[in-house]
Amino acid sequence: MKKLALLFFLFIGIFAFSQTAAAAKEVFEKIKKESTIDGTDKAVYNILDEFYEKNLQAENDELGQETFEKFQRLVSDPATKNIHILMLFLMYQQHISQTAMVGKEPDSEFQVETTRLLEEETQNVYKKIPAIIHIYKYEALDSANKTEEAKSAAIQGLKEYPDSIPLKIYVYLNTKDEALKSDLINKHPNHWMVKEFIK
Repeated sequence: MKKLALLFFLFIGIFAFSQTAAAAKEVFEKIKKESTIDGTDKAVYNILDEFYEKNLQAENDELGQETFEKFQRLVSDPATKNIHILMLFLMYQQHISQTAMVGKEPDSEFQVETTRLLEEETQNVYKKIPAIIHIYKYEALDSANKTEEAKSAAIQGLKEYPDSIPLKIYVYLNTKDEALKSDLINKHPNHWMVKEFIK
C-alpha cells in the first residue's frame, strides 16, 4: 500500500505538469497495477453515483460537505478497493476545474481518453457504467467536435438511465425531440441545466 501512496503523489506531480491523454493513461495504468480490484465492493461506484445525484441530477448543482468528506476518506484510505477508478475520475474533474478557473477550454483529447478509460474500467469492474460517465463521455465527444458520436453516447446513456435530466437535455439538444423538451419543462422547470439549456 505504500506503493499506492507513492503513486498517488507521483500522479499529483505528473498531472500538475502534464495533462495530456497519454500522461493520464500512463498514470492510470500505474495506479491500477497497485489497486485492489473487486467488483463486489461498490464504495467507489456509490460515490460516483452520489456525485451525479447531488451535482447533476439535483435541481441545484451544489455538493454538500458530506460528499466531499466521503471522497476524501476514500482517496486517503490505502485499503480502498477500485481506487484506480476514483483517481481517474478525480483526474478528469481536476482538469475540467483547472481549465475553467483560468478561462481555458479543456483538452478534448484528454477528455475523450479519460472518459473512454472510465467507461471501459467501470464496465469491466462493475458490469455497469455510472450515469455520470455517460454524461462526461457526451461532453468529451462534444468538446472534440465528434457530433455524431456525442449524440450516440447521449442516446445510449438515456436508454440506460431514462430519468437522467442531463442526458435528456443532451439528447434534446441533438435531436430537437419536442417530447423531451416538454418533459423537461413540465417536470423539471427548476433544474439548473433546464434553465441554462432549454429555451
